[in-house]
Amino acid sequence: MTPIPASADAIDAAWLQQALAPRHPGVRVRAVRVTARQQWTNAHAWLAVDYHEPAGAPPTLFCKLLPADARRAAIAATCMGLREALFYQRLAPLLPLRVPQPHAVVADPASGEFLMLLEDLVTSGCSVSDGPTGIAPAAAARALEDLAALHVRFEEPARRAQEADWVAAPPASDNGYGAAMLRYGLEHHRERLSARFAGIAELYIAQGPALLRLWAEGPAPLTVIHGDAHIGNLFDDHGRTGFLDWGMMQLGRGLRDASYFLTMALAPADRRANERALLRHYLAARETLGAARIGFDEAWLAHRLYASYAVLACCQVVTFPPDATPKRRVFAESLLARAEAAIADLEAREALRELAV
Repeated sequence: MTPIPASADAIDAAWLQQALAPRHPGVRVRAVRVTARQQWTNAHAWLAVDYHEPAGAPPTLFCKLLPADARRAAIAATCMGLREALFYQRLAPLLPLRVPQPHAVVADPASGEFLMLLEDLVTSGCSVSDGPTGIAPAAAARALEDLAALHVRFEEPARRAQEADWVAAPPASDNGYGAAMLRYGLEHHRERLSARFAGIAELYIAQGPALLRLWAEGPAPLTVIHGDAHIGNLFDDHGRTGFLDWGMMQLGRGLRDASYFLTMALAPADRRANERALLRHYLAARETLGAARIGFDEAWLAHRLYASYAVLACCQVVTFPPDATPKRRVFAESLLARAEAAIADLEAREALRELAV
C-alpha cells in the first residue's frame, strides 16, 4: 500500500482504488472529491466518488483520519485511531452490532497514522443526535442487548485471547489531563456547575488514580467494552441504535459500559422513568447468553458508582471554550446536562462515600 494520505484532500483516484480493492475486487475509480469536512478530535470528511466500475463500492464515503494541524502528533500518540482501525478490521465482522460498514481501513502502528473509509450514514438513512435528543427507551433496550452480546462474548478469557488479545486494559492514569481540564473548569466556570458535579471534580483532582481504579472494578467479569457510548458516538438506523467511534475500546466491566450508555445516551427524563427496567433488561440479556447472574441490587450500586465517571467524561466540556461553534455548544451542554442529572439522581457522591472514598 502506498503511504497513508495526510489529509482527505490528498486522496486521489489511484490511491482510493487501491484502498477499496480488497473489499470491492474489480473496482475502478475515475475521480474523487471532498464534499464536506468537520474538525473534531480527528479530521472528518465526506467524499463523492465517480467510478469506471464501482464493483459494489458506494458513491459516497465518510473519511476519518488524523488532523493535519498541530494536534496531529499528540492525537496519534493516544492510539485511539489505531484501536478503532483494528476494531473494524478484526472485531466488527464477528459481532451482531450495528456499526458503520467499513469499505477501506489502513493503519500504520509505527507512526500512529490511520485512515478509515466508512459507510456514509446519511445516505443510508441513518441519523446522529444533535445532543439533546436521546435514545428512545425501546431502542435503548435493543442496544443493551447488543452490548450484552459484545460483553458476554469476550468475558471468556480463551476467546478474548484468540480474537481480541490486542485490546488493552485502561491506563492507570490520564497523565493529569482530566484533572487539568476539571481544574480549569472549577477555576473559571464554577458558577455554571452544580455543587455535586464540582465535588466529584475536586475528588478526582485529589484522588484521580484511586477513582480510575474504582471505575475499573465491578461485579461483572473483565471483557471488551466500547468505553465511550455517549449520545455523540451513537446513531439511529430506523429505530435501531448503532455504535460509532471505537477509539476508547478497552478491557473493562460490561456493566460499566451499560451504565454509561444509560446515563449519557438517554434523555434525563427517559432515563429516570426507565433505567431500573433497562438495567434489569441488560442483566437478563446477559443471562440469556449464558453469563453468570448478577443481582440487581449489586448492579444498581455499581450503576450509581459509575455515574460519577460522567464528571471525567465531561472534562473538556467544562472548559466552555469560547470558540466553540453553536452546534458544538449545544452538543456539549447536552452532555453536561446528562452528567449533572445522573450524578444527582443516582447520588453518585454518596455511592462513593459508601465505599469509603
